[in-house]
Amino acid sequence: MQGICFQDIQKVACKQLADPIIEQPTDAIVQVSLAGLCGSDLHVYYGRETGIDVDTVMGHELVGTIVETGSRVGSLSIGDRVYAPFTTNCGDCFYCNSGLTARCTSGQLFGWVENGVGLHGGQSELVRVPLADGTLKKIPEAVSDASALLLGDNFSTGYFCAEMAEVSADGVYVVVGCGTVGLLCIMAARHLGAKTIYALDLVPERRAQAESLGAIAMDANPAAVAEVKLKTNGRGADAVMELVGLPAAQKLAFDIIRPGGIMSVVGCHCTPHFSFGPMDAFDKNLTYKTGRCPARAYMDRLTDLVADGTFELDSFISRRFGIEDCVEAYDIFSNRKDGCLKAAIEFG
Repeated sequence: MQGICFQDIQKVACKQLADPIIEQPTDAIVQVSLAGLCGSDLHVYYGRETGIDVDTVMGHELVGTIVETGSRVGSLSIGDRVYAPFTTNCGDCFYCNSGLTARCTSGQLFGWVENGVGLHGGQSELVRVPLADGTLKKIPEAVSDASALLLGDNFSTGYFCAEMAEVSADGVYVVVGCGTVGLLCIMAARHLGAKTIYALDLVPERRAQAESLGAIAMDANPAAVAEVKLKTNGRGADAVMELVGLPAAQKLAFDIIRPGGIMSVVGCHCTPHFSFGPMDAFDKNLTYKTGRCPARAYMDRLTDLVADGTFELDSFISRRFGIEDCVEAYDIFSNRKDGCLKAAIEFG
């Protein structure tokens, strides 16, 4: 099979690899039809997270068809069209049963192999999925591959972020970062009742997309802090949803939030220190919420809302590439060329 493999910082390659095999009776092999490029992949691509082995297959967003199952896979069959969250899930442990599937005691992150241990990702023609019964979910006929791909990560994460912010109709909210997850977070917050949402981003095209979803879009700079405070009698936002994962975004979020407000963070921060201190948070009575989205649990909650047309997700994937174009795909996606919002690898 072919797979997109990590080679070095800002370097990936399409390589010929051995087909995955069933290693445990709970495994399934999925023939991938669509794999996403995610902002989290760029942490590896740019070297913000280190330790991944050379030739690790990249990616943690995948949709496909089951072509083989282990002897203990009971709820899935060969030929089933399926999608996955970005981590595997047993479905039976304390955390899976409590809805915090991202903390499954047996879970692994797709696309992370370190010192020979871990799980290859979904940007390949075939992928081994451990704990298949708890990880994979059948795709309803009314849900497209593109929508299923977003349900497995970006849309679930955006919805999770909006719920952590405890949005309501009478609050004032700010979304920092209008990439795919940020835009889907705006959509989720509107669905949960938020009426006043400010969207902050450095890229004009992304601000325009945020406005099309009903947000008030502004450049991500100190002037936005002054504007939000002006509109809230000097208080600041009731909650800020931060989806960037960089110190400047964290500082902006802290500055714009009111005392007693909530900072809801799904941006993956890799720096060792916060841009504000514990006493700053104490003095502001800040509630800080963060963590991996329990995407498998959200897939169960949100899929029907996509199937019935409540949410339209397909348009958020702006570019599709063949696997042989992976170098170009990562370049265009990472550098936001041609207004690229979300890229995917299509297998045909």
